[in-house]
Amino acid sequence: MLPIYLDNAASTRVTDEVLALMTEVMRTAWGNPSAAHPQGAAARAQIETGRLRLLAALGDAGGRLGDVVWTSGCTEADALAVLGAARVKTGDIVVSSIEHPAVGAAAARLGGEGRKVVEIAPGADGVLDPDAVAEAAVDAGVVSIVMVQNEVGIVQPVAAIAAAVKQRAPGCHFHVDAAQAFGKVPLDVSALGADSVAIAGHKLHGPKGTGALWLKTGVNLEPLWVGGGQQKGLRGGTQDAPGAAGLGLAAERAIAALPLARTRWLELANHVLTTLEKRGIPFKKLVPDQRRAPHILALGIPGVPASALRTVLSSRGVYVSTGSACAERDTKPSPVLAALGLPADVGMVRLSFGLETTAEEVDAAAAILADVATELTGPRTPA
Repeated sequence: MLPIYLDNAASTRVTDEVLALMTEVMRTAWGNPSAAHPQGAAARAQIETGRLRLLAALGDAGGRLGDVVWTSGCTEADALAVLGAARVKTGDIVVSSIEHPAVGAAAARLGGEGRKVVEIAPGADGVLDPDAVAEAAVDAGVVSIVMVQNEVGIVQPVAAIAAAVKQRAPGCHFHVDAAQAFGKVPLDVSALGADSVAIAGHKLHGPKGTGALWLKTGVNLEPLWVGGGQQKGLRGGTQDAPGAAGLGLAAERAIAALPLARTRWLELANHVLTTLEKRGIPFKKLVPDQRRAPHILALGIPGVPASALRTVLSSRGVYVSTGSACAERDTKPSPVLAALGLPADVGMVRLSFGLETTAEEVDAAAAILADVATELTGPRTPA
């Protein structure tokens, strides 16, 4: 059974179905999508099919409200939204202190160029207060909020935040980083209140190097670079037909699978918790079920350094992510873990599930996690 991959929040395996489609597109529709001949038309047709699939999965069937810009991933989509909006909007840049570096670094760049950047910290539960964000956004040109925090899976009340922000600063550009949200929690751009939403293909069993920015009709952005005018001038360069086709299919399949997947992911998390409880391993579930994305289970284990936990688990064929609230030799402290009040001597382990994760894998990984925690902290008396 080993190795056991429980790091699906970092990246997922491309499904056989998506891989087969992309291979077929590369084999049969290899032309430049901008070309006027039949090979160009074949490539354009694949891109259009992917576009319609993705729009429907986002809750914007047929592109009634907006359109997608194909990108190389969520990092580029975030940069296009945040930097692109800031180039056409005056005012402050407002972000949370728990954003992914894709947004945080873009905001820092704008700060280095002289723009005022305002960071909003979450409450003790890791959740952002819509009124606090709105108050900070009174003079904002751009506001960017992550929908599901990538380290621990906290779901932010993005629709409520967007509504509050737009009431105080109706002219601002409101952007959502949905890399960890799309295909994991309900996401409907028609009800979100956002001007743009960024997603990544490799988070939902699609190909790496693919992503998209959903952009509301009428919203203006400055492109990150210029070129041949592709994608309405927002992203010059030859479009990736296999990538668009693969991302569109992966998005369609992820949304179709979500209702059952959510239930199964919550059950898998309970398998882990039950095993640790039976083995007498002390732990803290960092985010309660009602506030977390179901595919991410973040646990704090007292007395276990995050780096040691990751290294030993990996050596035994269990692949996860770890973190801590304090700086370790090979890691940086986590702002979100600090906000949650994680003590310095508590290491965090993030187990994240995909559509292909099995109960057998999770049960085996939980047993190994219990073994490793015991070895690193000493034996415990079962409850």
